[in-house]
Amino acid sequence: MFGLGWMEVGALIVIALLVFGPDKLPQAAANAGKTLRNLRRMANNARDDLRAGLGPEFQNFDPADLNPRNFVRKHLLDDLEDDWNTNKSRELEPATTAPYTPEPVDELNYGELPPYDSEAT
Repeated sequence: MFGLGWMEVGALIVIALLVFGPDKLPQAAANAGKTLRNLRRMANNARDDLRAGLGPEFQNFDPADLNPRNFVRKHLLDDLEDDWNTNKSRELEPATTAPYTPEPVDELNYGELPPYDSEAT
């Protein structure tokens, strides 16, 4: 629950008892519950309005995908995992082609200027 252990939750309950007192604690908890419920309802309505505004092309749109961590995981790392899983099933085979060798380049004579491309600079 929010990354809290039982000791932290117990400490929060004791602090809440000290701050609000035993008489007002149930009322404060009810107000906090109502506020949380209203926030969830507002977030769900905003998500539904966004989906309705985007149209039928984006029915599977999830706003959580806009989080950079989720975006990278979904679009970059999933592709890598798919490639890894497909390549892992193949056995390693020796290379049958010769290694890459660059084409020979004509050397310049002494005092000769290299070719110049004015559009490249």
